[in-house]
Amino acid sequence: MTTSPRDNNSLRRQINITTELPHQTEYTLALNGEYSHVAFDEMRAPLNKGKWRSDVFKADATLPMDLEVGTGNGTHFAHYAQKHPSRLVVGLELKYKPLIQTIRRALNANCTNAAVARFHAFNVEELFNEGEIDNVFIHFPDPWTSPKKPKNRVVCKRNLDILHRLQKPGSIIEFKTDSLVYFEWAMEEIQQSQYKILFETKDLHNSPIKDENFETAFEKIFLREGIKINFVRLQKV
Repeated sequence: MTTSPRDNNSLRRQINITTELPHQTEYTLALNGEYSHVAFDEMRAPLNKGKWRSDVFKADATLPMDLEVGTGNGTHFAHYAQKHPSRLVVGLELKYKPLIQTIRRALNANCTNAAVARFHAFNVEELFNEGEIDNVFIHFPDPWTSPKKPKNRVVCKRNLDILHRLQKPGSIIEFKTDSLVYFEWAMEEIQQSQYKILFETKDLHNSPIKDENFETAFEKIFLREGIKINFVRLQKV
């Protein structure tokens, strides 16, 4: 596997370099071709640090810019971008097909406020300056439930500390998961963070905020199977 030499920090997560893959697919080609103006691979994305508003979105510096970590196939991402045209939104996704599905879905909805990047969430501080982003959405990340895997969970004290630096005061984080094991573990991490807990529930669809919730593709599957959705909303104060 080819890895990026840019950072020797052992905590940095290494991923394949798209342009060095021996076999290109329609999705890797689209990332650096058809959608390259709004979709960035792991080498181009960091070049936007501090310049997402000006260079990517060509937008006013005062517009809020939100982040979705792990877009999946982009149902929430496109819905959010379309519903909030006065907010900019950047999506992170590692897998090529969902990444392209995400930006394609947003563009098909005529969203001009959406961009995506193939980037590891653990390396997010390479993409944004302190105070550059507003709200953050983390929906159904891999729960990594085997005993040796919690170190891979994106909602953890380390990543919360990083996001806290990158977010503007008053911004929120929303985290949803079908895994009760992950949620209870994450809540212990959250309790050690600088965030204020605004709302939490282990049964989102029977909670006071159920009507404001947008059901993601994963969420619909879990609900059909009778699985309760865990949810927490945090705020940087």
